[in-house]
Parts: sequence; C-alpha cells; structure tokens
Amino acid sequence: MSRDADDRAKGASGSAEAAAPDFDQFAQNMSRLVEEYGKVTAAYLKPIEKGTAKTGQADEASDMVKTLGRVAECWVNDPAKIIEAQASLVGDFMSLWGAALKRAGGEEVQPVAEPDKRDTRFKDPDWTDHPTFDFIKQAYLIGSRWAETMVDKADELDPHTREKARFYIKQIAGALSPTNFLATNPELLRETLRQNGENLVRGMKMFAEDVESGGGELKIRQSDASAFEVGVNIATTPGKVVFRNEIMELIQYAPATPQVLKRPLLIVPPWINKFYILDLNAEKSFIGWCVAQGLTVFCISWVNPDARHAAKDFESYMREGIFAALDAVEEATGEKKVSAIGYCVGGTLLGVTLAYMAAVGDKRIESATFFTTQVDFSQAGELSVFVDEEQIRVIEEQMAKTGYLDGSRMSGAFNMLRPNDLIWSYAVNNYLKGKAPTPFDLLYWNSDSTRMPAANHSFYLRNCYLDNKLSKGEMHIGGKTLDLKAVKIPIYNLATREDHIAPAPSVFIGSQSFGGPVEHVVAGSGHIAGVVNPPSKVKYQYWTGGPAEGSCDAWMAKAAEHPGSWWPHWFAWLEAQAPKTVPAREPGGGKLPALADAPGTYVKVKA
Repeated sequence: MSRDADDRAKGASGSAEAAAPDFDQFAQNMSRLVEEYGKVTAAYLKPIEKGTAKTGQADEASDMVKTLGRVAECWVNDPAKIIEAQASLVGDFMSLWGAALKRAGGEEVQPVAEPDKRDTRFKDPDWTDHPTFDFIKQAYLIGSRWAETMVDKADELDPHTREKARFYIKQIAGALSPTNFLATNPELLRETLRQNGENLVRGMKMFAEDVESGGGELKIRQSDASAFEVGVNIATTPGKVVFRNEIMELIQYAPATPQVLKRPLLIVPPWINKFYILDLNAEKSFIGWCVAQGLTVFCISWVNPDARHAAKDFESYMREGIFAALDAVEEATGEKKVSAIGYCVGGTLLGVTLAYMAAVGDKRIESATFFTTQVDFSQAGELSVFVDEEQIRVIEEQMAKTGYLDGSRMSGAFNMLRPNDLIWSYAVNNYLKGKAPTPFDLLYWNSDSTRMPAANHSFYLRNCYLDNKLSKGEMHIGGKTLDLKAVKIPIYNLATREDHIAPAPSVFIGSQSFGGPVEHVVAGSGHIAGVVNPPSKVKYQYWTGGPAEGSCDAWMAKAAEHPGSWWPHWFAWLEAQAPKTVPAREPGGGKLPALADAPGTYVKVKA
C-alpha cells in the first residue's frame, strides 16, 4: 500500500472510532439498559394481561407474507429466470468485492452502488470514507435494489399485487437498513462509545414510554408533545363554537376587518386527523389568513368517534355534518348561500354532497374549493395497496369488535408511505441516539390521531378506493344515484405536485369529472406543505394552465409557474364571484349563541 493510501486508510478508520470508554460507567449503563428493557416488556404485556391489546398487526403481516409469496411463485415457475436473477446479484457483489480490494490496494475506485441524492441516511462521512462502512452501505443498496427488481420482473403478477409487493419491499428495505443498527452505523458507534452507553439508556427509557402510550404497541414520538397545547399555542385563531351535534362542532371565527364579504365560507376538513392543520399557528394559519382578508369563516370540527358512532356513515356525515353546518351558517348570518372548501377526504365528502345537492336541486353551495382531494380513485396512489377485498374484510372484522378503526392504524399507514423519513429516522434518533425529538407543530398534529367510524370507513374504502363508484356515476346516497357532471358550480381544484396521498394525476382526473368550470391549480411540495404555504414565506410555487384537458403531464408542461403561495390567487378567484361586502359578523351575535371558545371541545379528545 502506498504511503498516501495508508494515511487515507488510517484517517478513515480513525474517524469511525472514539477514545476508549469508561468501562465502569459503561457497565453501569448496560445494567440500567436491562432495567429499562424490563419496563418495555411490562408495557407490552400490560394490555395483553388486561385483554385490551390492539389487534390487526398479525393480519397485516399475513398479507405481506402472502403477497411476497406470490412474487416467489412467479420466479419458482421459471428456473431459468431464477438463475439469471442470481447471476445478476452475484455479479454485483463480485464487482463490489473487487472494488473493495482495489481500494484496499490504494486505488481510486468508483462506487458500484450509490444512494439517491435525496437519501439522507448515509450523510455521515464515514459511510464513504471508511472502507468497512462503505462496503456495508453498498452491499445494502445492491441487495435492496435487487429485491425491487425481482418484483418488477415478476411478469405474472397482476398490477395490484405488484404494487403491494413493491410497497412491502420498501418497508422491509427501510427496516433492514444498516443505519438502523448500532453495530453497522458508524455515527451510532461513535456516540455510544463517547457517552459510555448513556444514549442507549435514554433511548430505552423513551422506548418504554412510547410502548406505554401506544397501549402495548410502539407509537414513535415525532415531536415533543409537551411543547404544544391545542387552544393555547396551537389552533389559536379567535372564534366561538356556535353549533354542536353528535358528529361535529361548528366554529365561527371572529372577524378581523370592519367589512366582510357577504357570502360566508364553510370549511369541511378531513376527519382523518384534525381540522387545525389549517390553524397551526398565527404565521401558518390558513383560517387566520382568510379572516384577515375579510371572510366570515366557519369550520367543521369532527368528533373523535367511539363505539357510539359506529353506524355513522357517509350519508350521516353529509346530513349531520355539511347540511347541519349550512343550516347553522344561515341562522348565524342570515345567508342561504355559501362558498365551501373540502380538504382531502373532507373534499371527497363535499364532492359527494355537491352531487347529491345537484340531484335534489339544493343550491346553497355556490362555489367549491378542493384541497388535495380525490373524487376519482382510478390512480389513487400508494394508499391503494391497503385496499382489496380481503384486506377490507379484515378491517371490517376489526371494526365490528369496537365500532371504529383505531387511530393508530391510519397514522401508521400514512407513516409507511415514507418509512425512512417518518419511521426509521425517528427510531434511530430517539432510541439509539437517545435524543428526544424537537418541538414541531406539524408533526404534533400528525401524531394527534383520530378514530374512524365503522360504517363511514367501510363505505369510503368500498365505494371510493375499491370500486371508484363516485366518478363512474354509480354511487348511491339518500336514494339518489350521484352524477358529478351535474355539478355546475365554479370549482377551484388544488393538487400538490409531490402528493403521496392524493397524487396530482388523480386530482387532475377529478377536475375533468365535474360539469361546470374548474380552475385547476398545482402547488409545489406535498399533501400538507403544499396547502399550508402562507404568502409571508416564498417557500414553494404554484402552476396555472387553464382547464384540465388532456393528460396531467401535458398540462404541467404548458402551465405557467408562479413563485410563492397560491392563497392570493385563490382569494382573487373567490372574491370575483361575489364581491359584495357587509358589516363584520361577531360569532354568537346572531340567532346562534356561543357554546364554547374556539377551537372547541371535540378537537381535544385523544384517540
């Protein structure tokens, strides 16, 4: 080995090592670690002993095994393809081994496998500089990418099974990353030696706390929950609850201008998570910004359902949610006509409601805005991997026992869409580095999960994700067959370019499903950040390009890009429809008395 190469090797090796630990202190910490592990075991066994343990994970694991078994069958049926696949894998590993030997000999070599530039797991310099960890990294990348190829080249798989297999491979690859294990992560090794294992003790303590808070299942903390309190430093736009029934509270927000637009605004948020994503804080609050523009804003706050709400279905949410809110808005303001916003599944419910209203001649909603909403589910994205007849049947069996789907199931599904970012990065940070996560309002909201009523969730999965009945004109609500083409009111339909939940192509097809004028707009970023993008921060951009005609890609290629927030563009669209103003309305000042201060009581119920 040349002197330069020897120096490089020593330097690389040294960067992954730390001074010898204090072995007495290390031994004491290992003893404490065992004690904390005992608390983890107790937290896990406690709900089992009480008979309150959550179910469902075994069914999910069973579906994964069945799906990957289908992939294996495709390869077993063609021995020649197996030999070809094995040769490919062996060839890549031989290339890696050869490169490692050349590097040990002092040669400069190109990596056989490199992580994606957006992959932050391997950002520590030792993943590149240290030969051993560089080898581990590349071996992992070769193996995980080979597994993905095995799915892609399993020709006999039907499209749904292939998508499920890709999804499960992504989960397995994320879990098996060498960055997740103490022995194979240079940064963790350095920290553990430097801290004499104190980081592992802190991590195990947090692990026990998180299993306890998850009712026997691990609920990974993503934010410092103690830093936030709903109604104190989050969801603080002033207002009053002016109506309440079994499934929702209606909040009317206090005006911030002497004059307001005559036509009120009604917001229909999703019941998957809580409404205050639109009111995180004064700087990010879409609701607060709307009030400042001179809008009378009403927002539904859905109940966090329990067994009493088991029979509440989509029609119940339409009648006791949107229709009850429309009645309350009229009582509070004297206005029969409103503009409405629907976000995510709240937008799907709004679309269903508009089609029903068109069928019965109800014209109380004069314009509608959709935020990252699907009304056509033919390209529903990664969440569709959870939806087929067998999986829905299992979910329905689980819900039949309690009357609802536990909130952890939905939050877990959303986290699995980005496992490296939303699961494993926090597992490593919390439990191996022993660092408590920092306060972050968005992730606090994300962890503030909600339950799903059994009848509502079953209807949604079957009629939307499984059978796509709404856009086909086959959905039945309240004795009516729904037709979105009968919806003629002006619509503002917002997609976000990097959305994993309501993909932009799916929202684009939805824009083509209505019968009236549709302003199709695409925002930068994803399902949340693309929507919650205030004008005060020129963080993302948005695109406009006229009617949603042709394909989504072709529309985007011709669309005009605008820097900053889409919020002012939307408000100009809304104001132009009904610019007349009236004196500001105080919540509780009309026929509906104030029942509570915003954000109300339903939003504070934990799942």
